[in-house]
Amino acid sequence: MPYCPECGGEMRYDQAMKRYICKSCGLSLTYQELMEMRDRYRERPESDEEKKRKRKKEYLDWWFSRKE
Repeated sequence: MPYCPECGGEMRYDQAMKRYICKSCGLSLTYQELMEMRDRYRERPESDEEKKRKRKKEYLDWWFSRKE
């Protein structure tokens, strides 16, 4: 399952539109666009603020998954 390059949410493939659509933010990309965006994001180093935001999101995902 691919993940959104913008928000990190799960993307699903819409066969009718032939596009990947993010379940979280609604970003819609073709396979080629998805690969190009991933390449661009991999080249850019993460800032300290982005690292902090990512750690916070991972922690919150973990915390809420334990509250079943």
